[in-house]
Amino acid sequence: MKKEYSYFYAMNRQISNLYTISKKSNRLIIGLMSGTSLDGLDMALCRIHGSGVETTLELLNFETKTYTDDFRTEIREVFAKSHIDHQKLCGLHAYVGRVHAQFVQEALISWNICSQEVDLIASHGQTVFHAPQSWTNDNTLPNSTLQIGDGDHIAVHTGIITVSDFRQKHVAAGGEGAPLAAYGDYLLYNDDTENRILLNIGGIANLTFLPHRHSTASAFATDLGPGNTIMNQYVSHYLGKDMDENGTMAAKGHVNHDLLKNLFDEPFFLLDFPKTTGVELFNLDYFHAKMRGLHLRHDDILATLNAFSAQSIYQGIQQIATEGASTSVYCSGGGIHNTTLMNHIRNGLSKEINLRDITALGMNPDAKEACLFALLANETVAGNPENVRYIKDSPAICMGKISFPH
Repeated sequence: MKKEYSYFYAMNRQISNLYTISKKSNRLIIGLMSGTSLDGLDMALCRIHGSGVETTLELLNFETKTYTDDFRTEIREVFAKSHIDHQKLCGLHAYVGRVHAQFVQEALISWNICSQEVDLIASHGQTVFHAPQSWTNDNTLPNSTLQIGDGDHIAVHTGIITVSDFRQKHVAAGGEGAPLAAYGDYLLYNDDTENRILLNIGGIANLTFLPHRHSTASAFATDLGPGNTIMNQYVSHYLGKDMDENGTMAAKGHVNHDLLKNLFDEPFFLLDFPKTTGVELFNLDYFHAKMRGLHLRHDDILATLNAFSAQSIYQGIQQIATEGASTSVYCSGGGIHNTTLMNHIRNGLSKEINLRDITALGMNPDAKEACLFALLANETVAGNPENVRYIKDSPAICMGKISFPH
């Protein structure tokens, strides 16, 4: 006992602190999520009890810090581009981490929480490039993905142990780095009788399929195609707006079926589930290539882009939904605020499939992704890879790199 105590006493203080956190019955974790839409940083303060299938998550506070136009411009200089200024990329890796740290500090003040009360920060970072082999067609290099916003800078400037770079472990273990939602969805939302599809509509639309616990089917997560990304990029480039709010402009236009057919002329849609994609494929250049000499009004283009996103979503859901069992779709992400998009999805689904937002499961739909990264950090320090071994085509791993404050 004396040797064991001496070893623990001699342990690095930060590692000792992490060990203590790992043994707690519950942990206070801030989940950070910045998506490909570049809207802002979602911050979710979560109280997480237990781990694995015994996990329960309570959302205590949620806030989104909107990015300034200048900040978005900086990110777009390195965002989803094959050729960039590497000095800019290197500097932004640190800069984004510091900005996110500042946002956390401001949120803690508004929440009246001391940094010493928080066990961990779970930072997704800002994806700037996602390159699975299925897209690059280059088998000389492995699947890869890159998120900036250095976890060390977040840890040092907040004083809180930070878990980041979740996607890197997924790639290292044989995955494609996305989507990761299946891990948290599987632990929180499996049901005894209901097949569930958890749909997230961000820049890219993805879902997690959760068969009921007595099914012989396997859970998995997959990307479906574009969510908001092409619509947002079009509106920003041609109309100087962040988005087609509520899909109002799309609702005034008419779908051009020649353009819609061209948009679906892409090998990604022929791949089996699960699969992954990103804004490296689905972007304004993709749209321009599919126009093929067509001349259309803005409203008609947005109506067609809206229908494109909706159809890629509801066709994927219909393909996955298991016949003979009730299936409910629970929606989250910024896209659920696009009324026209949601109406298209609803009308495209068979009547046997229930569509609702994830508030029905007690989760804020805007906070869900940030909460799921908090849960991944919880698994990193207190979980076990065996907890997620039943997810199809996804490595059974705990993800994330750990950064200490000093």
